[in-house]
Amino acid sequence: MTDYFRDLQAAGRTESTVRSYGMDLLRWFRFLWAIDVSWDRATRLEARDFCRWLLINGQPDRPHWRSGQPSEPSPSSAKPYAASVRAHNETVLRCFYAFHLDIATGPMLVNPFPLDRTRRSGRVNAHHNPMEPHRKERTGLYRPRVPKRIPRSIPDEEFNEIFAKLPSHRDRALVAFYVSTGARASELLSTLQGGVAPGRQLISVVRKGTGAVQELPASTDAFVWLRLYQVQMGDLIPRGRRLPLWWTLRRPVRPLTYHAVHRMFERVNQLVGTSATLHALRHTAAFRMAEDPALPLTDVQLVLGHAQLTTTQLYLTPRKEDVIRRSWSITLNRVGRRPSGRRPLRRRVIGRRRWMCCSARVSRDRHRPPGRCTCGLPASSLGRAADREVSAASRLGPLACCRDGPRRGVADVDRGDAAAGGPSQPRLSSARSDVDAGLVGGATGPDLARALARERRRCGW
Repeated sequence: MTDYFRDLQAAGRTESTVRSYGMDLLRWFRFLWAIDVSWDRATRLEARDFCRWLLINGQPDRPHWRSGQPSEPSPSSAKPYAASVRAHNETVLRCFYAFHLDIATGPMLVNPFPLDRTRRSGRVNAHHNPMEPHRKERTGLYRPRVPKRIPRSIPDEEFNEIFAKLPSHRDRALVAFYVSTGARASELLSTLQGGVAPGRQLISVVRKGTGAVQELPASTDAFVWLRLYQVQMGDLIPRGRRLPLWWTLRRPVRPLTYHAVHRMFERVNQLVGTSATLHALRHTAAFRMAEDPALPLTDVQLVLGHAQLTTTQLYLTPRKEDVIRRSWSITLNRVGRRPSGRRPLRRRVIGRRRWMCCSARVSRDRHRPPGRCTCGLPASSLGRAADREVSAASRLGPLACCRDGPRRGVADVDRGDAAAGGPSQPRLSSARSDVDAGLVGGATGPDLARALARERRRCGW
């Protein structure tokens, strides 16, 4: 194991990466010690059982060192490892045994965590299109499928409750910097006292992957809380441009670590009754930046420190809270809307034309009541626009009544123009140009005549 760690260090891997690989290897070695198998004698059967153990048995119940005696673990309360943890463990163990096979360490002949040859045929990325990104075709045999999840952000109401329960100025300054800069938890803790520029509202952090120092813009409130924290601590914090910016509140003061900040945020979540995580503050800042139309997506990528623009595009997905809020607003508007006196607008159906009825005697048009045709057909269903259509059509010449079949009539009013209040012009249509034979004769004339007779008897016209 020492040779493998030396190889990782020589390849430029960070300390956190080496520690993560070591924790995965420790989990594998504990499994081998329990079944009394040496690491260089493990086969594919042990690798299969180990992957099943991660899925079925789950995480062990280890109480905190400050608590009392450990409780008896219960099989029903075991929480299985996440798919991302199991996938990372399989990759680490496959690379570990591949390294020892290359340097010929031990009597091993095969890798117990092989690649799945059935998931690909032939060479890796064969016939690759240069306009598309490379696909991950080198997949392990026991590697689980990791689902693609949408980053979880903290709603504004929940964030306000969490911020109100923060106990100190230091914690308020940390949360304000997290939600305004979008920096990772470990990146913000790497800030030195000389890396703060309140006049320019910039704070310098050390990036996680590259290790480069980058200046990030922050909000004014974050610098106000930072100054209150410095005044509160006074001379307890050592001064120096190369000294850490964040320190513990307990005495003697020590540089603040990631686990201390993580535990602080967990205690606040227990007080509020929420399940937000420390990394969710970064997601919240990313969603707020991506939703701002004045900020290009490439600028958001630079601030967040993403290597690929496709990673930043995940934050263009609508947040669940916003989608639910907009859906509720539409539902409430439809349910709580009072019914108006006007009839709902109907869409025009292609192939069907409704005609206004007018008499051949134009002189009777001046004596008709408003809102009615000269033959008695009420035009209330079409509103005032229909009344204007009848008057305008009567000035164009004698029009036929519905009882005889329309030889020359006015087509239905465009409901969109009538609703918009714009001027509507009458559209004339002749019987020769109409393709619908039912409007020019047949059963349409008698049906309309009977309907008009019933309407006249009802209205007393």
